[in-house]
Amino acid sequence: MTVFMGYHARKVEMSFEFAKTVPADDPDMIELENFRSLFGEDGNLVALGLLDSSIYEYQNFKKLYTLSKELDTLSGVNSVLSLPLIQRLEKDTLNKKFTIEPIFANGIPDNQKDFDSLLNLAFEQKFYSGQLVNETNGATLVLISISADVLNSPKRIALTQKIIDYGTTFEKQTGIKLRYAGLPFVRSVVASSVKNEMQLFLLLSVAVTALILFFFFRTWDAVVFPMVIIAIVVVWVMGSLVLFGYKITILTGLIPPVIVVIGIPNSVYLLNKYHQEFEKHGNKIMAISRVIRKIGLVTLITNFTTAVGFLVLASTDITILREFGIVAGINIMATFVVSIILIPAVFSWLPSPGGKQLKHLQFKGVDFILNQMDILIHRHRPIIYIVTITLIAISIYGMTKIKTVSYMVDDLPAKSEIKQDLLFFEKHFSGIMPLEIVVDTQKRRGVIDLKTLKKVDELEQFLGAQNDISKPVSVVSFVKAAKQAYYNNNPNLYSLPSNREKNFILRYMRNQSDSSGLFKSFVDSTLTKMRISMQVADIGSHKMDSLIKGVVEPKIDSIFGKTDIKLSVTGTTPLFIKGNKFLINNLWTSLCLAFVIISLIMAVLFVNFRMIVISLIPNVIPLLITAGIMGFAGIHLKPSTALIFSIVFGISVDDSIHYLAKYRQELFANNFFVPFAVSKSLKETGASMMYTSIILFAGFVIFVFSDFGGTVALGVLTSITLLIAMITNLVLLPSLLMTFDNGKRSKNAHPLIEQYVDGFYQEDEDEEINLDMIRVAKPSSDAKSEENN
Repeated sequence: MTVFMGYHARKVEMSFEFAKTVPADDPDMIELENFRSLFGEDGNLVALGLLDSSIYEYQNFKKLYTLSKELDTLSGVNSVLSLPLIQRLEKDTLNKKFTIEPIFANGIPDNQKDFDSLLNLAFEQKFYSGQLVNETNGATLVLISISADVLNSPKRIALTQKIIDYGTTFEKQTGIKLRYAGLPFVRSVVASSVKNEMQLFLLLSVAVTALILFFFFRTWDAVVFPMVIIAIVVVWVMGSLVLFGYKITILTGLIPPVIVVIGIPNSVYLLNKYHQEFEKHGNKIMAISRVIRKIGLVTLITNFTTAVGFLVLASTDITILREFGIVAGINIMATFVVSIILIPAVFSWLPSPGGKQLKHLQFKGVDFILNQMDILIHRHRPIIYIVTITLIAISIYGMTKIKTVSYMVDDLPAKSEIKQDLLFFEKHFSGIMPLEIVVDTQKRRGVIDLKTLKKVDELEQFLGAQNDISKPVSVVSFVKAAKQAYYNNNPNLYSLPSNREKNFILRYMRNQSDSSGLFKSFVDSTLTKMRISMQVADIGSHKMDSLIKGVVEPKIDSIFGKTDIKLSVTGTTPLFIKGNKFLINNLWTSLCLAFVIISLIMAVLFVNFRMIVISLIPNVIPLLITAGIMGFAGIHLKPSTALIFSIVFGISVDDSIHYLAKYRQELFANNFFVPFAVSKSLKETGASMMYTSIILFAGFVIFVFSDFGGTVALGVLTSITLLIAMITNLVLLPSLLMTFDNGKRSKNAHPLIEQYVDGFYQEDEDEEINLDMIRVAKPSSDAKSEENN
């Protein structure tokens, strides 16, 4: 099976597509796809920015010219727009049309005077003002358009690296620092980091769990063979990705280290029970047999509840979540299958465990902690309840402070270079994230109607005045540039033509060829629809929603409300914001579904409403406390943080099942005396619960070393929640049993957990013979006579 999976795992691929978090049939997604079919990609620009007055020295400007030309020759680059490559419209009176001429057609002059003359000519082209140059401080951009076939392929990373290499050469030659931004650039950085981090965290998780296993068991075989099992399942994970037709994304890339962390507790429970059984009677085969019968079903159930926390994600409409949930859930169950077969099989071949290997069973530190917990449960339950209620109240208050905010580049650390570069573009060019408005005039050639153009111009003036929106570009910009060109490129006449002027200026535009395709990328073939293209700052989902719903759309209604013209705001940025809202709603639905499914599992196991409630309370409280911590710490609710709740709930309930299964057995063994059953269960299962919780904590906390804020939050919050869940299951759960369970059980009721109890914990059938009690006596004559007969 592993060879088969390994064969397919060789074909696993990275995902280079922008994660779609909005369903394909959503109206806004349909609108964006229609936009792309008409005008092409909106998020295909890579921007290089710089702010240094020395760039306007002809020697350095010549280097910028060379850089722009080199970038334009790269495979996968559609075009490059920069100050050295700037073009202007010139009036051809003979042919009644405009021609497009480069200002630096003959290269950069070799003296400052001639260069300054051409540079002033470039600055007079108002079409580019606010787009390529910040007129206030001289900051300038190099805009690189990436072709669609490279945008969503592995070629994008290689292209991005070439752009960086050319930029690095420019920096060395001039001493001028370049800034990089744009969705293709960010996505390339993220894709590369995901690949590197997947390998890093896989190694870290293996190292951390191996060290903890060795610390607990103090023997190499208790480390090596669980690691072999995990290695097998990791191969299965990669193979199943290929078999399902999935690729490695920022989420599926986390599955191998997560499998390492979640899979190890299986081995801990199996080995711990094996050593406990062997210490009782010294019979290796009998110990292994009992392990399978005593731990097998409960391990199946706990693995299933853990898998449920992931599998519920498959119910969402979001591809990236669905793939993550399916692959993780299936392979968690695969971990159980591999563990329950290989651990008993391998240890049946190995020598019997010796004194050193069993030493962990008398680990004084763990025994001391469990004894103190036992005393606390029996003597100070009111304190436990007061502390619990206080924490719940504080947490609920903290939950009211949680804000739902996400950013386009949310996952990147605030001090990272790419985040700092993004701030540069937001400060000097109002951002780089794409925002589009589609204007549908609903009539042929409606976009060149002067009344329409004036209304669009009014909207553009309003949009350009917003701090977080760049100066818009549309057909209006082309018409204004045409008027400036008609009047010998007088920058003071960069405006829309009057009714008298429009006839001859538009006639010139109709005769103009569009060899670059630039004009066509702003209008459809019938001139019925046009786009208003702009960039926006990454201001967060809440502010972005307020900007669009509370500022942009009301202004659109005030200008176009009484006309037949329809406008719609679209683009990658608003769809991303909507996608995050959709994602969070889906995750809450998944949490509710996980809660219902796990409650049903508890109902089937215990067939006792009181026990169901008691088992769920210790696992819900950690979620409330974590939500409270998020509120007080200012951690925003976003996809990466909302994801933890259903996952952790599925994991933490495992401890409750282990404890309650043992508790039921102790009730029957101790004449239904609750206090004794609680104490015995705590001492029997407490060590394993602590071991597995520590492994889970350490395994998830390694994600703090990630470069992605979302992954860091996932690791920290999951670790904290699991640690709190361990405490509630070791302290609060037994306390609730002491208070609310009378210990009585109906002999006619046979819940599923009874199979675990009776089949796994009753030892009458295996009762050992005490050899010291055997005596050999000489048979009497009557006995001999009877034997002969």
